[in-house]
Amino acid sequence: MNYIQTMRQLIGNETLLTIGCGVILVENEKILLQHRTDEDNWCIPGGMMELGETFEETAIRETLEETGLTVKELNLFGLYSGESCFVTYPNGDQAYSVQIIFQSAHYEGNLIHTGVETKEHQFFHRHELPQNLNPRQEQFIREWANGKTSK
Repeated sequence: MNYIQTMRQLIGNETLLTIGCGVILVENEKILLQHRTDEDNWCIPGGMMELGETFEETAIRETLEETGLTVKELNLFGLYSGESCFVTYPNGDQAYSVQIIFQSAHYEGNLIHTGVETKEHQFFHRHELPQNLNPRQEQFIREWANGKTSK
């Protein structure tokens, strides 16, 4: 059982503070986005930190799990918090997720296009992003599209 499942047993649907780590993967000036099965929107690969992990380990693990790609170099893109980080899931679980976002153009492996959490993966040019971006990620995806680079 992972940390979030353990905490949910203790607090039910109440707001849980989590740390999410994601990666803006770039290839030929395009961003890789994942079309989620659970929320029917587009987001970057990433997920929740487990106890004992570093931010980088979380981002690399989640990206591998969701895409089949192994990230070789991470650069900090930004730290995100605030009102847009609150979510209520369809089952009633509430969370507030601080997000640590990295950027990389260095990865290897074969892209897995579908999976348990994924309808498809697709690379998008910065001027052709899909309309239904994940609301908790839209800020940094649009910042990338507007030319922001890693710190």
